[in-house]
Amino acid sequence: MLKSIKIFTVLFFVFFKIHAQSKILIPMDLNQTDHLKAYGITFNALKENVVADWLLNYRGGSFMLEYDQRVAMQCRLKGVSVEIISQSQAVDIYSLVQSEDQNMEVVRLEKAPKIAVYVPPGFQPWDDAVTLAMEYAEVEYEKIWIEEILRGDLELYDWLHLHHEDFSGQYGKFYANYRNTNWYVVQQDLYEKEAEKLGFKKVSNMEKAVVKTITEYMGRGGFLFAMCSATDTYDIALSALNVDIVDKMYDGDAPDPNAQEKLDFTSTLAFEKFKLDMNPYVYEYSDIDIQPAEIGNEQNDYFTLFDFSAKYDPVPTMLVQNHVNVVRGFMGQTTMFRKELIKNSVKILGERGGSNQVKYIHGNFGRGTFTFYGGHDPEDYRHAVGDPPTDLTLHKNSPGYRLILNNILFPAAKKKKQKT
Repeated sequence: MLKSIKIFTVLFFVFFKIHAQSKILIPMDLNQTDHLKAYGITFNALKENVVADWLLNYRGGSFMLEYDQRVAMQCRLKGVSVEIISQSQAVDIYSLVQSEDQNMEVVRLEKAPKIAVYVPPGFQPWDDAVTLAMEYAEVEYEKIWIEEILRGDLELYDWLHLHHEDFSGQYGKFYANYRNTNWYVVQQDLYEKEAEKLGFKKVSNMEKAVVKTITEYMGRGGFLFAMCSATDTYDIALSALNVDIVDKMYDGDAPDPNAQEKLDFTSTLAFEKFKLDMNPYVYEYSDIDIQPAEIGNEQNDYFTLFDFSAKYDPVPTMLVQNHVNVVRGFMGQTTMFRKELIKNSVKILGERGGSNQVKYIHGNFGRGTFTFYGGHDPEDYRHAVGDPPTDLTLHKNSPGYRLILNNILFPAAKKKKQKT
């Protein structure tokens, strides 16, 4: 009996010593079985104070974590490919990634960001690709809306995603086709009651107050991410803070006939010199958006991710980590951005080669950043009102969804001085 106890004790300490010196490598190349859940594993490990590194450009942007039995078990339970490697193997990987002749870099992930999603009451997670991704990956987030924004609750969060909002105050410009449908009437009533409750005469004025508050939050160090119509309408609202661009069916009075000439492009984040489309019967806000006719055949709709210097430009490198560099396109109310209308200060992360069609951009504002990603759902090419939700169990390795999740982990990165 005593001999058995001694053998067990020796085996236990050998097992403990081996794993205490081990690392968990979560590969993010084509060998990964579930790329999307891998982000959730890493995010939740950070919440448990597990030390984690993002290995930029190494095997698709892999994650290296200190060995933790709970994390290893979660990987297996969630169907995430994982490799338990020795300390010497980890040293070899770090040495490769940090060598000067490799376009790779190690970024320490410090703390899981506190995430907010800006959505109206009654929102369902499947209405929006970002919340769909977070639900699937099991990344925790909280929902906030106009009242919370304006009373200062953004200070509680590190990262804010804008649901497919129309910040111009035109209810998505669905008036021509949907003004008599129940959902449109309910939506308009919801926004008008919110404006009245908060002391605004018009919904458009309330939306302007929201974008001003969010922009101030970014200036203090907040991270902003937006998709589809929440991208261009955000800048449109900023450019029109002092001019009425909204027609009478939306706010009860006519717009300023000289609105275009009064736009202030110095106030915008990403776009300039754009022309508004103020016709309420046209399903478009401005010429920022690329039209379907310009995209052409759906089978040829792909965009290419830029290759940045991981050591000298780690932020955009983080945002484009993927197991492929050519990604299937997808449409939305705002599908892509016209290149000539993008400010020079903005980094282009992904575009259609040989065209002026840009899909994915990033920029700095004050101490914070913004990232705009065109389109509605990376795995639903022509998502329409009332379409069923995307089942991400069928798209575990989606490159388009990976770009969303890169943005969720990006705020966790240790801040590093840029090399000169």
